[in-house]
Amino acid sequence: QVQLVESGGGLVQAGESLRLSCSASTRVFRINDMVWYSQAPGKQRTLVATITVDGQSTYADSVRGRFTISRDNAKNTVTVHLQMNNLEPEDAAVYYCWADARSQTSGGSLGGSWGQGTQGAVSS
Repeated sequence: QVQLVESGGGLVQAGESLRLSCSASTRVFRINDMVWYSQAPGKQRTLVATITVDGQSTYADSVRGRFTISRDNAKNTVTVHLQMNNLEPEDAAVYYCWADARSQTSGGSLGGSWGQGTQGAVSS
């Protein structure tokens, strides 16, 4: 399974910004779609933004226009970022990245992998 390492969470005030990052090694696996999810206390994990291997992105309605997902496909490493601007108290959650890992040779799915989660806290 692919190991995903997240970073960038923290505590900010409403209206401020946070940038989350999630990195994975691609020496053994290929990474297709990457996704950011959020999970607020007592709530289900919900999709925030998705980016494909060629950079196509989609967003949840609640974050469109405020959040931007991007991706760096470097040699042996892929990193997905989530730039979160104009944060609202409702955005406070643990943010998880997820990656669609594939075989380097066949392209077959190896299943999804989750990051450990990073806390994004927003005070009003």
